[in-house]
Amino acid sequence: MKGPAIFLAQFLPPVHESTSLKAMCEWASGLGYNGVQIPTWDERIFDLKRASESQSYCDEVLSTCREAGVEITELSTHLQGQMVAAQDAYSEALDPLAPSEIAGDITAQREWATQQLMMAAKASKHLGLKGHATFSGGLLWHRMYPWPQRPDAVVIKAFEELADLWLPILDAFDEAGVDVCFELHPGEDLHDGASFDRFLEAVAHHPRACILYDPSHFLLQQLDYLAFIDIYHSRIKAFHVKDAEFRPNGRSGVYGGYLPWLDRPGRFRSLGDGQVDFRAIFSKLTQNGFDGWAVLEWECCLKHHDQGAAEGAPFIAERFIRRTDRSFDDFSAGSGN
Repeated sequence: MKGPAIFLAQFLPPVHESTSLKAMCEWASGLGYNGVQIPTWDERIFDLKRASESQSYCDEVLSTCREAGVEITELSTHLQGQMVAAQDAYSEALDPLAPSEIAGDITAQREWATQQLMMAAKASKHLGLKGHATFSGGLLWHRMYPWPQRPDAVVIKAFEELADLWLPILDAFDEAGVDVCFELHPGEDLHDGASFDRFLEAVAHHPRACILYDPSHFLLQQLDYLAFIDIYHSRIKAFHVKDAEFRPNGRSGVYGGYLPWLDRPGRFRSLGDGQVDFRAIFSKLTQNGFDGWAVLEWECCLKHHDQGAAEGAPFIAERFIRRTDRSFDDFSAGSGN
């Protein structure tokens, strides 16, 4: 396993302030991070279109990172991936994620998002990356709870459409030699193992349909995040190290009662402040041969982001496991004949 690394998205300054990839990489390196996961929607630090067209630009990006003392772990298209399978029910909320000239036009937004993903495949290849982080989008999320009654045909049709939307993208990433790592996340059609299984069936078990493993989302769903690794380790190609806690009370539980993050029973926390058993996770991933990056994603509703970032690198580093090259009881073995 490689790292520590950090997802830059939550640490970028407000859009009206200036920044650069150089500044962000130097900041991350100064905190002890060896890698950065780069969001592709903020041109202050990364030009996705240019990266898809120009090897020389990508070489400059790699040089900038190298001189700062970090590597690129993956590119991220979480925002664009959401738009690949946008649902009309969320149009108003999703409009800010796409260019303003196509606001309210789901078809145009899907086409734009698909092209963004196609560019990300080419950019990832130019950068020599092996994985890519994204969301699946949520055609069916508004029907997540089976009341009012949800006919099976609705689910089947939605996953057929989801597969149709993603297969060309998966093929493009396959051509580039890059895995598409879906972060299984509430709000997405792919949010747990069962939904991922259904998607795999719909895309004929495409070899590039992989998983970004983030235990925080599983803890908030009350899913066994350790057993998940046993089942899906061959598809886990990226890893967000993010903590969470779930403390149900007499007024609210998993669904959160429309409360703000600070008051929800289930909420994200800075590393070490939540309930996720990261020592067990690092052991499971190491046992199953995960050789990707351990990337901090910070989304705490309580602690300041500067403190979370500073605490994250040593927290991750302390949990790396150097895999043994001998059996603990070799001392008792006979010399043989």
